[in-house]
Amino acid sequence: MADPDLRKLRVLRELSERGTVSAAARALHLTPQAVSQQISALGRELGVPLTEPSGRRLRLTGAARIVLRHADAVFTQVERMRAELAAHGSGERGEVAVAGFSTTLSALILPAVARLRETRPLLRTSVAEVDPPESFSLLHRGETDVVISADTPLHPGPADEDGRFDARFHRVPLCEDPFDVALPDGHRLLDSRRLVLADLARETWIFATTGMCHDIGVAACKAAGFTPRASHAIGDWDATLAAVRLGLGVALVPRTAGPAPRPEVTVRAFSEGAPSRTVFAAVREGSQTSPEIAAVLDALRTVAGAAVAG
Repeated sequence: MADPDLRKLRVLRELSERGTVSAAARALHLTPQAVSQQISALGRELGVPLTEPSGRRLRLTGAARIVLRHADAVFTQVERMRAELAAHGSGERGEVAVAGFSTTLSALILPAVARLRETRPLLRTSVAEVDPPESFSLLHRGETDVVISADTPLHPGPADEDGRFDARFHRVPLCEDPFDVALPDGHRLLDSRRLVLADLARETWIFATTGMCHDIGVAACKAAGFTPRASHAIGDWDATLAAVRLGLGVALVPRTAGPAPRPEVTVRAFSEGAPSRTVFAAVREGSQTSPEIAAVLDALRTVAGAAVAG
C-alpha cells in the first residue's frame, strides 16, 4: 500500500461533501475527468475501491468512509505542523484571508483589519464577503483562513451527524449580538423607561426577507407571547430603517448591522430579554495557534466587544 497523496485525499473529501463528480470538479476548479482519475489513483494506492456506481452517479464505498475519517485527522495534523512552523519564525509576517457575511464586514472585520495595520503592520490581510455555508467550504479548501459567522439554536453552525460542531474547524466565540428595535418618531414607547418585546405585540412588523434574522425575530415574538403581524419583508437594513421612518412598521435590527442613523428613527435596546445571535470566528482545526491567525482572532475579539456595547 502506497502512502496516500494529500491532494487526492482532498479531492475525495470534496466528492463526499458535494455529492457528484461534476460538483466536486467545479469546487476544485478541475475537470470531472481529473476528479475521477485522482480518486481512482487514490484507490489504487490504497488497494481498495473508493467508489461504486449508483445509477448515473458514483457512491462512496465503506472503505472510502474509513479513509475520510482518518483523512480529517491528517488534515488537522498538517495544519498543526504549519502553525508550529509559523511560530518558529517571528510571527510578524504572513498573510491571512478573512471571510464573513455582510453585516460583519463593517462592524467586525474591517475594524479588526484597521487595528492590525497599527499593531502588526507586516501582516497582510485580505477580506471577502461570503455567506455560509460557502464560506466554510472555502475554509476547508484552504481558500480562506478565518470565517466569521453566527448561529442560534434554530440555525446552528456547521455540525457533524451527531449535532456537534464540525471537528474540522475550531470555533472562537466573539460576542453575543443582541437585536434592538427601530421605532419611528412619535411612537408611544419612545420615552418609556422599560421596554420589552411583549410591549410591541400590537405593532406592525418589518422583518428580513428570509434566513436567520427573519427566523430570530419571528421566534422571539412568539416566545414573548404573540404572533407578529408582518407587513413587509426587506433584506437591506438601511431600507428597513427608511420603512420605519415612513411609519410602515417597527423592526428588529442586530446591533452589529449598524445601519446609518436616520432622522425620525430611534433604535432602542430592550430592557431585558432581547433576542440575539452568537457571532463567532472559525478556523481550520490546528491552525488557531499560528501567530498570524491568533493575531487576527485577538483583533476580532477586541472589536467585537465594542461593536455590541450598549
